[in-house]
Order: sequence, then C-alpha cells, then structure tokens
Amino acid sequence: MRKHLGLVMAMSFFPMGSYAQSSVTLYGVVDDGIEYINHLPKSGGGGGSILRVAAGNQSTSRWGLRGREDLGSGLSAVFQLENGFDADTGVSNQGGRLFGRQAYVGLSNRYGTLSFGRHQNLVYDFSTPFDPLAVSTRYSLLTHDRWMSSRSDNSVKLQGQSGSIYYGLLYSTGYDSSAGGEIPGASRAGREMSGALGYTSGPLTVRAVYDELRGSTIALDKNTERRAAIAGIYSVGPAKVYAGYRWYYGNYQTSELRTNLYWLGLQYQLTSHLSTTAAAYYTDVKNTAADPFSFVWQTSYAFTKRTDLYTVVGYSWNRHGSSLGLGGFGPSLTRVANTLTTTSEQTVSGQSQLGALIGIRHRF
Repeated sequence: MRKHLGLVMAMSFFPMGSYAQSSVTLYGVVDDGIEYINHLPKSGGGGGSILRVAAGNQSTSRWGLRGREDLGSGLSAVFQLENGFDADTGVSNQGGRLFGRQAYVGLSNRYGTLSFGRHQNLVYDFSTPFDPLAVSTRYSLLTHDRWMSSRSDNSVKLQGQSGSIYYGLLYSTGYDSSAGGEIPGASRAGREMSGALGYTSGPLTVRAVYDELRGSTIALDKNTERRAAIAGIYSVGPAKVYAGYRWYYGNYQTSELRTNLYWLGLQYQLTSHLSTTAAAYYTDVKNTAADPFSFVWQTSYAFTKRTDLYTVVGYSWNRHGSSLGLGGFGPSLTRVANTLTTTSEQTVSGQSQLGALIGIRHRF
C-alpha cells in the first residue's frame, strides 16, 4: 500500500511541472462610440451627414488566446489566435473569419520568433508604432492607405530584436486565400515578400520596411504592388515627435500608379491620465494635382490602465478633384490608372469632409 501510495504521489507531480512551464492568456479589447460625419454620398446624388454608432474607432474590438510553452535551452513553442468583431453588431470582421486578425504557431528564442499561419504582416508591424494614431481604424494613416494595417494568409514570418536592432522577414504563398494564391504551377500568384529593419538609440527610433505583392490568380500574377516606407520617433520628456514617408508603385494590366505619402505628428502626455495627439497626412499622386491632405486631433483620458474615454476630430481636405474620405482609400490602389480606388465611405467628389467621434475603450 505504501509503495502504491508513493507512486501515485510521484505521478501527481508530472502534470504540475508541465503546467508550470506553459501558459495560455485570454485577452481582448472592446471599443465603441458615436460618430458624426458629413458629405457622404447619398442616393439621388449630392451629399449628406450622418450621426451613428461607430465601433472600433481607436482599436478594432477583438478577443484572443496566446500561449507559450518552455521547451528548454531557451526555446519556446508559441501560438496566437485572434478574432476581430464589431461591438455594435457582434459581426466578425476580416470576411467572417473566426480568427481573422491572427492565427499562427511557431518557435521562439532569444534571436526571435519563427511562425507559420495568418499574420499581421511587417507593414502592419511598422505602422502601429510609427503612425501617431497607431493605425486607428478611423482617421489615421489608414485614411490614405488601408494596406498599412494588412495581414497575410499562408505566411512564414521571422521577427526579432537584438540589442538596438530590430529585424523582420515575411513570405506568403497566398496572402489572401479568399482571392486565390497557392496555385499549382503558378508560384507568383498571391505571393508576398517583405523585409524590415529598425534601430533604436536613446530617444530616437527609426525603421524601414519593404513589401511586394502579386495578383492572386494566374491571369493577374504579373500585377504588382510595391511599398517602401521609413519613419522615426523622437521622444522628449512627455512628448513624442513622429515623421514618416511611404513610396508606392502599382501596375494593373496596362495601367500603373505611383504615389508618395508623408506624415507628421506630435503626441503629448499632459498628465498621468490625459494625453493628446495631432497628426497631418498628405498623399502626392503622380501625374495629377488631385493630392489630398487629412488632419486629425485625438485626446484620450485614461480612467485606469484598461479603460479610456477618447474624442477624435478629423478633416480631409480635397483639392483639384480628389475625393479622399475619412473612411479612406480602398485596399488596392491599382484598379484604375492614376486613380485611387475609394471605399463607400468616400466623400462626394471634390468636397472636403469633417468627422468627429467620442467613444470608450476597455482592454482585458
């Protein structure tokens, strides 16, 4: 009896040791508010304003699971599953995917993390810290280029930090599985290649990224979109100064488009609870004078580290026939030669647009 009891007690320690070396975290964000916006196209022509409930203004609402298991010798297994949804309707984002924001598994050590699955790509990883508004869903850098918060299906990603040096590589065999890619005998279809390099020295942080996409079908695999961007942040006490530039080239069958996007921003921590951010963005479209600006002012009051109340005011200034709305350009800039494809949130052609919102965000 003593031998059996001792064996049972000894065996009971094995699961405990296993759990001590691994962890799984449930986390999320819920963000909702009210928005006023004018000069939206309406049926019958002309423009109209609207007051509406608007979800995911500063952060897209989400919930997720992330985990890590210690494999020994500094090596860990990691995974992340993340779902995005609209808090005002409960509808899943990213085309209804269950884990549309991220879904990957990989290995990690002190040199970095190598993972496989659906990732937020290196352009997204670049934009989040270097856009003054952290690529907020509304009125941020995304107003001028939606791909700056993009994700890649069927991808392999390497990302790491060594001292002051940041580095990243990504390759996808079909970055949008809903559109195609991974076609036998057509390795270019849906292909994406990215690289990023950054450096931090005292108050200064800089990073550069390059991203190249191919059309997702055999008929379109010669279509190409290329982006290269560089940006920096300089911290001075409670203030952060942002500056960035993104170059774009796209060819779509017989047409092509070239644009340059510039941005500047200032973030200031007024008190331990209150912060404010101002930013300006400008898109220069080659071979046309239709070059729009947008300006944003955001203020946030943090009740706690998890809950904050925010207000945002945005203004898109259209000139010479541009039609940039605060909802932004569409995900592709190459549909028509020298014309930026816009979303249904665009403003009436040639008119500027004003938007304002107030909301609350909770993290868990």
